Amino acid sequence: MENDDVDMLGADNNEADLDDMKKRLKEMEDEAAALREMQAKVEKEMGSVQDPANASASQINREEVDSRSIFVGNVDYACTPEEVQQHFQSCGTVNRVTIRTDKFGQPKGYAYVEFVEVEAVQEALSLNESELHGRQLKVTAKRTNVPGMKQFRPRRPSNPYMGFRGRTPYAPPFAYAPAPYGYGKVPRFRMGMRYSPYY
Repeated sequence: MENDDVDMLGADNNEADLDDMKKRLKEMEDEAAALREMQAKVEKEMGSVQDPANASASQINREEVDSRSIFVGNVDYACTPEEVQQHFQSCGTVNRVTIRTDKFGQPKGYAYVEFVEVEAVQEALSLNESELHGRQLKVTAKRTNVPGMKQFRPRRPSNPYMGFRGRTPYAPPFAYAPAPYGYGKVPRFRMGMRYSPYY
């Protein structure tokens, strides 16, 4: 009979523990839901959530803006956007001028000019090699940047007539040994490589 009483007390404690655990689980689920809601609100404000249809629409919009824009290279570092706008005002109505800067706020030496109409781009291309602040501008049509399509440029050798040699193998210093090749002469080590008629 005493054993039955002990089991009953244990069952009551288990039920109380189970209720506490359920209550804590409910609180954690409510907190997680509130966090998810806050995260969704922040992402919506930041504009980082994009569905594929919206992303393709923004890509089409970007291509349309780029078709009305030009790239202007060799821009003087002291040049202001207003001066660039005045220089290209004869081509058409300028919508926006962007002079790119580095992380310290110093100009990089090039700019983008966006026009209201597409026909202004052809007029602006005629101003290629015109002068602004004593510098000859390089004007080209702006190309649309496609994400993930970085062009691969292989490393060029320092001397284009020598071809690519790679690393030279380690040669021991000959300062401590008698010079069998003459004063200041060191044997030339070559790497095993494909035939090249230039050396």
